[in-house]
Amino acid sequence: MNAIDPTGAVAGWWATSVSRMEPGVVELRGRPVQDLIGNIGLTAMIWLMLRGEMPAPAQTALLEAALVAGVDHGPQAPSIAVARMAATCGVGLNNAMASAVNTLGDSHGGAGEQCVELLAEVLEAEASGVDAETAAERVIASRPRYLPGYGHRFHPVDPRRDPLLSLVDAAVAGGVVAGDHLRAGRAVETVLNRSRSRPVPMNIDGATAIVYAELGFAAPLARGLFVLSRSVGILAHAWEETQQGTRNKGPIPRSILPAHIP
Repeated sequence: MNAIDPTGAVAGWWATSVSRMEPGVVELRGRPVQDLIGNIGLTAMIWLMLRGEMPAPAQTALLEAALVAGVDHGPQAPSIAVARMAATCGVGLNNAMASAVNTLGDSHGGAGEQCVELLAEVLEAEASGVDAETAAERVIASRPRYLPGYGHRFHPVDPRRDPLLSLVDAAVAGGVVAGDHLRAGRAVETVLNRSRSRPVPMNIDGATAIVYAELGFAAPLARGLFVLSRSVGILAHAWEETQQGTRNKGPIPRSILPAHIP
């Protein structure tokens, strides 16, 4: 409080535990920024900012693996396509990135968050005294046909899935994480694929959901972390497109006209 703000109401308007800034002072979660620069990596910084504490090295490594896995999936992904189109429209990189990030909604980008919620439901059902597969059966039966985190329209087996699950297995063996969400995720996969001629394996969204949930991140942060990850690919694609010099690039080549629906 001071003469300008005698009640402290103005100072409290944006009160936050995330950061503190005064002339000559920048603190992030109570740590002077000069002590962080050069001493921690970006992944650990993300953890610190979201959780208010420093992660253990093994936690950092597992989180980083999930972030790396989600960086890009090619220009057939709407977010990447939008970034490239926007970059040809005379806007800056920040506009192209913002346009792309704004496409990451429930259908494109939200499956990780939704899968964390699914796994939580399985664990809640399991806590009633049934085994994991019975719990998965009950949860699957209560949901629509689509299950977030399972199946892929391009990949028979998502190439990003097994490396992540192997890292979670190792983290469970090392006591880094409990393994509850991993057990739930595999139970869903087992139940989902009973009597199927074509399997529907867990995909990248399921695998990263397990990582984020095992590390203790809330379901909405699974989406937020995916957005951070995918932003790297978005930036790379937007920058590449700006270097190619094409103007007003649309979703299909100019030689192809869209079909007319009478």
